Formats: sequence, structure tokens, C-alpha cells
Amino acid sequence: MVITLTILAVLAGASYPLLRNSVRREREIELRQSLREIRQAIDAFKRFSDISGGTAIPIQYRTKTGYPKELKILADGFIPANVVGTEAAKVRFLRRLPEDPMTGEEWGYRSSQDEPTSTSWSGDDIFDVYTKSDETALNGTKYREW
Repeated sequence: MVITLTILAVLAGASYPLLRNSVRREREIELRQSLREIRQAIDAFKRFSDISGGTAIPIQYRTKTGYPKELKILADGFIPANVVGTEAAKVRFLRRLPEDPMTGEEWGYRSSQDEPTSTSWSGDDIFDVYTKSDETALNGTKYREW
């Protein structure tokens, strides 16, 4: 019986790091998907702004560069300036705004005027997002560099 318990303890001890890495890998996958989803929505917003010459997106939601002023507008949507209608006419780029799986907090923002690795947002527009987590990924890179 002692031998059986010893074997079980060794197996449990050996499986713990695998389980911990498995959970971390799941969070990394969720982070990659969330970043991709938000970045694609920002790009779609910008394309919509460019195609319409900026006139379809009301000025309170966009900047002169054509990028959104706030992330929530991507999910909340807006009625195009040149359309008179009901709630059904809203243009949305996300069904919901994904939460940062690493911190559970708000995303970090980068403006089109900011440096690509900047961690301080100039507040002009939202050109890119990143996680504010200081942790290192399983591949050795920092999550905030993704």
C-alpha cells in the first residue's frame, strides 16, 4: 500500500507542471484569438472610414485618421451618418468586446502616432491593442509584445 501511494504521489507531482502549462497554453490561445479579433475589427472600422471618405462614421466615434476613438464603439455600433433609420441600421464590427484573458482588465492602447512598442497611449486614436500583462509566454516572449 505504501508503494502504491508513493507511485501515485510521484505521478501526481509529475503531472502538475503539465496541467499548469496546459492552463497557461489555453490562456495564450485565448489571448491570440482576442487580439486578432480586435485588430481585425479596428482594421474593418478603418476600411469603412476610408471607403466612405469618413463621412459615414459620425465624428464623435472616429478621429481624423479614421481609427476609432474608443474600443467599445466596435461592439456598441453606430448608425451611419448618411442613414436615417432604426436600431437595425447600426454598423457593428464586434459582437462583444473580448476581455484580456491575462489580466482581466482593460486592454492597453496604441495610437497611430505611437511607437510600435510604446506602452503609453497618446490618446489620439486606437490603432492597436495589447495586454498589460508583464508575464513571459511559454515561447519566451513577453505577452505585451504580441
